[in-house]
Order: sequence, then C-alpha cells, then structure tokens
Amino acid sequence: MEKKIETEKPGFIYRFFRSYIRFLNDNVYYRNVYRVNKEAIPADGTPLLIVSNHQNCLNDPLGVVVSFHDRKLNVITRADVFAYHPLAGKFLRGIGLLPAFRINYEGEAALAKNEETFKMTERTLLGGNTILMFPEAGHQDKHWLGTFSFGYTKMAFQAAEAGNFEKEIFILPSCNHYSDYFGFRNQYMVKYGEKISLKPYYDLYKTKPRTAQRKVNDLVRKQISELMLDIRDVENYDAVDFIRLTWGADVAKQMGLNPKALPNRLTADKKIVEAIQKEQEQNPAEVEALYADARELKQCLDKAGFTLDNMEHPTTPIVSSLKLMGLLALLPLWIFSLWPSLPAYAIPMAFFKKKFKDPMFEGTMLFVFNALLLLPLFGLITLIATWVNVSWWAGLIYVALFPALMIFAWKYKEWVKGTIREIRYQMATSSMVGKIRSLKQRIGEKLKGMGVK
Repeated sequence: MEKKIETEKPGFIYRFFRSYIRFLNDNVYYRNVYRVNKEAIPADGTPLLIVSNHQNCLNDPLGVVVSFHDRKLNVITRADVFAYHPLAGKFLRGIGLLPAFRINYEGEAALAKNEETFKMTERTLLGGNTILMFPEAGHQDKHWLGTFSFGYTKMAFQAAEAGNFEKEIFILPSCNHYSDYFGFRNQYMVKYGEKISLKPYYDLYKTKPRTAQRKVNDLVRKQISELMLDIRDVENYDAVDFIRLTWGADVAKQMGLNPKALPNRLTADKKIVEAIQKEQEQNPAEVEALYADARELKQCLDKAGFTLDNMEHPTTPIVSSLKLMGLLALLPLWIFSLWPSLPAYAIPMAFFKKKFKDPMFEGTMLFVFNALLLLPLFGLITLIATWVNVSWWAGLIYVALFPALMIFAWKYKEWVKGTIREIRYQMATSSMVGKIRSLKQRIGEKLKGMGVK
C-alpha cells in the first residue's frame, strides 16, 4: 500500500530559507517585484498544479515559490540541473524540486525515470499540495510561448485517476515577465490567471484520455498566451521587440497608465505587439516597411551611442559637467562599495562563461551563487576582519550594509553610462540627429495608422 501524502506544511528551516531568498529577490536583485492576481490562488489544501511559461531558467520557479507564505511548492524542473554536483542535487530535492527527464536532452532511455517523479507528484496532488510545472520543457530566450508537452495534463489526470476521480484537481495558469533578462535591478512580475477544474473532463478522460488532455491544454495555453507578452513573429522578433521597448512608455501614458510600473508596460507592450500582428495579416508590406525602419533606427542609435530619451529630454553641457563632478565626488564611495559587489558579480560570471553556453543561465548563476555561497562567505570574512581591526558591532553594520552597497555600485555604473550618453548626444552631428528624428517620426506615423498611437 502506497504511503498517503497529506497536505505539506513548510517547516521552520524551509520558511526561514524562503524568507531569506525572498528578501534578496524582492529587495536586492530586482528593483521592483509585482505579483498580480494572487487572489486567484485556491486555498491551501486544494490539489493545485501551477503551470507557467518559462522565460529565465531558475529565476522563474524562484519568483513563484517566494510569492507563497502558507505552503511548500514542489517544482518539476529539468533533470540536468541535478547533475552539476551531488550536493546540488540533494539541495534541490530538499527545497522541493523534482527532476523531469526529456528525450531531446537526456535521451529516450532516461524517460523511464520520469515514472518515479510522476508517481510522487500524483500522491502529492492528492494530498492537497501544490506543484509548479513548465510545459515548454525548456526555457525560452525571448518573449514568446513555446510548444507545450502534454506531460503536465497526463500527470494531473493520472493523479485524479489514482484517487478514483473523487478529488477535484485544479490547474492554475501563470506567467513570468521581466523588464530585462540580463543584469541587475530589473523589474519582475508573476501574473496568475484563473483556475481550471479538471472535474468536468473526468468522464471524457475515462474514454478518450488524449482528447481530454488536449482540451485542457488548449485552455491553459490560451490563458498563458493572454497573460504574457507573446511575440509570435519570431523571425522579426528583434524589430518587434525594439519597437515595443521604444514606444511602450508613450503608449502606456496615452492609456492613462504609469509606464514605470512593469504590469502597465506589459499592457502597453501587448497593445503594440497585437496591433502589429493584426496589421501583418492584413497588410504585410506595410509591416515589413515598419520593420526595416525600426532596424535602421536601432542601428543609428547604437552607432550614435545615445537614446531617443536623450533627444526628447536633452541636457546642457553645464548640467552634464555638474553630473560628472558629482560622480567624481562619489568615486571613493563607489570604490568602497566594490567589496562585495565586484567579486559577487565577477565570480559567478566567470563560472557561467566557463560552464554554460546558454545565456539564460546568467541570472541564475548571479542569484544562486550569491544567495547560497558568496554573500554568506563574504559576510563571515567581513565580520571577522572588521571585528579584529575595529569592533564586532562595526562588522555587523558593515555586513548589514551589503545590500545597499551592491545597489549603489550598480546605480553608480548606470549613472556613468547615462551621463556618457548625454554627452554623446551633445556631440552628435546634426545630420545624424536629423536622420534619427526622421526615422522616429516615420515609425510613429506607421504605428498611428495601425491604431497604436
């Protein structure tokens, strides 16, 4: 007789660790974190399978896991992350991660190992627990939704069947969204959809299991596509992405939304992308011309070394000179902030470039290395060194300032880059500025004709 798994309550160590990760995630690594429609999450004790798009390696499940306080999530994740080191595998299992083996990565022979994971997750669901899965079976490197594997629907229906279809199992679609995949102090959002009950499909599953799975998958995929920014024109992704990044703030303002908030920018970006995709169906030549102008404008801006914002909100040489003087005055503080900021960035990136070809692991390496190893280690070294040379309380204050120092180090670098862009605009030739203005106006008129502006 199989052991029955009851609703899993997170223990003290798990809750403490999750609070620590949440603090770093919400207050240090990201500038702003948004969790939208959390009220759609069923009460704890409800058999729940959360299904999400996959945009950014381990950052995706971490962002969802730390949004919960009352339950422990079990996450189905790619099996290869368990193979990097035996200790890593044990740790990942300890925090609720379970391996999923994929034919394109681990080979057909490894698929048999999924049965153990599936049996475990079936019993976990029947116990009223929560599982998180990513049916794309791999993360994307852009804002688009990949093909879904039916593994999650199979597992959910098999769990219902194992419980003689007596329990109502729910699937909750969700999406992860980022202002930028790379770097530090970006914005992150997890957005939940509306729960889907499998109960109305139980009878269909008994006679036509694949049809029932397909119907549920269609509902889930439709919701996730509507929640996220789904740029389906992958061939012209660079042009579409540049347009929505460049005009998204203006469109948000026209909609009466604050463009600095990521959920509002997502709403505006979706409006732009949907308008372009609709126009492409009706007038592909006009959209191709829009893409050509967008690529040319991006090329001009990259070559010039400034942004459209520098043109729309120019500063004078005097203001730029004052900013440079301010940056020079803050230089000693920036040098002081390089501990622990510089090694905290350089060590994970050196490991990342040596071990991984996939750029989407960059954020994971930065966050995980620092959260689990570097920050505790640097904190201990700093505490001991300051204690010996000054006092223990000075060491505690220094360590407590680590988050603020890391944020300042990043901001200082951004201030320098921003000031350089201002100076480059002031030094730009009139012909270059005129060409950029002409392209911007032409793109704006095309977007207006598509109903965007």
